[in-house]
Amino acid sequence: MKKIINKKNNKNEPWFKWLTRELNSYEAFQDFESGKNPRDVAEDFISRNSNAISEVFENFDEEDKDTLDQFLKLTECEMHVFRILEKQIELRKRVRFVDFKKKKKIRS
Repeated sequence: MKKIINKKNNKNEPWFKWLTRELNSYEAFQDFESGKNPRDVAEDFISRNSNAISEVFENFDEEDKDTLDQFLKLTECEMHVFRILEKQIELRKRVRFVDFKKKKKIRS
């Protein structure tokens, strides 16, 4: 992996570690609470980190592209897992439990 210069950490840090660290410290939930959608939040993140991202692209090679492709696959997989969990939660809310042991009241 190519290294990038990062003023917040050591001078030789792989770009994917830098990206993970920066994304994890980014306060995206504050933006969501203010009504921004995920795409706008992502664009704000890119804009705020444009200088460091430019440094990444200066030395981006095939190995880096392969790493990026793997991250994209992993992220897509995570999204599908969260969607499946979301659907299961919704289904669970809809299920009504019936107690078959209770005797029915007989009308006279």
